Amino acid sequence: MRAFLQLAALVAALPSLLIAASPLAAGSPVSKIAKITHPSKNGSDFTINGKTGYFAGTNSYWIGFLTNNDDIDLVMQHLKTSGLEVLRVWGFNDVTSTPTDGTVYYQSFAGGKPTINTGSNGLQRLDYVVKSAEAHGIKLIINFVNNWTDYGGMAAYFSYAGISDNTQWYTSNKAQTQYRKYIKAVVSRYTNSPAVFAWELANEPRCNGCDTKIITNWIKKTSKYIKSLDPNHMVTIGEEGFGLKVGDDGSYPYTYAEGTDFAANCGVADIDFCTYHLYPDSWSVSPAKQWGNAWIKNHDKVCKAAGKPCVLEEFGYSNNCAVEGAWEATALKAPSTGGDMFWQYGDTLSTGQTHQDGNTVYYGTDLYDCLVTKHVAAIDAAYA
Repeated sequence: MRAFLQLAALVAALPSLLIAASPLAAGSPVSKIAKITHPSKNGSDFTINGKTGYFAGTNSYWIGFLTNNDDIDLVMQHLKTSGLEVLRVWGFNDVTSTPTDGTVYYQSFAGGKPTINTGSNGLQRLDYVVKSAEAHGIKLIINFVNNWTDYGGMAAYFSYAGISDNTQWYTSNKAQTQYRKYIKAVVSRYTNSPAVFAWELANEPRCNGCDTKIITNWIKKTSKYIKSLDPNHMVTIGEEGFGLKVGDDGSYPYTYAEGTDFAANCGVADIDFCTYHLYPDSWSVSPAKQWGNAWIKNHDKVCKAAGKPCVLEEFGYSNNCAVEGAWEATALKAPSTGGDMFWQYGDTLSTGQTHQDGNTVYYGTDLYDCLVTKHVAAIDAAYA
């Protein structure tokens, strides 16, 4: 989803804030845990904190860019009390010119030399997100790069790697070598953390006009590399689910034009579960509720054939609970789907409300009650 990634106003206001004191001691990297139980897949469900079943989750691309620890703790506490178990966060924040005002960034390509920022305005901010998640029992999906230019994305690598577009990024030795260095830098910080639900290759990887084997091969190589670094945590892709023969209605998302083959990607050995997204407005498909329900069921069939759980990882429809609630109900009933995660979580922080991108669901509102409280109750009833 692109429209969400316009946090400039909020992020610009944050660097001027001092990192707030918190009951959780911020360390880098996150401290080792003596006895660790990692989240895992169990058939079409997941085991989280010793409990096996279907999970409800959400997305917060901005939480790792906050500089106030109390704000992070507030979000984690609200997720916990709401029954939301998994939070997807951006594990990337790439820049091509290094900020001098304290703005949070994780990797800089300034001057043609990649530098991974492990300082207090770098990965230490992600450290605190992981530490707070540990304290509150929340699990995290952490990804490593963006298909879109928001927060740098693959485009941040272009000048350094001598390439000009995303289609070249997947096969550029220079880009992939640095990408792997970044992956190692992040994964090594949290290998022992029980808060990591899964490592994710990218946000919405596409390779427009490419042979689908390019992305599938990239998935094979990258997922194998991540497993070599950390065999204990799950790995997933972060794709939208494009390129699908099952139930093909001729609409654009079912085509292979973006260089992705959902079934082939889902079948990669080192991918533990398969992700897909759902945005009828952005994709110009209708009617939204019916089309979305079919999209969910068709991906579920592919996951069943692959013997892996599906996760509806992002979905939104202009804060329409009648439509989005129907999708949640369909996903919950789908036999090979193990979780869903609405886009996106919103809250009121020390700086005010988080960004409303047209799909933000704010904690404590009637919409939140409809999409979260009632849905979590339905999950609890289904697994009672």
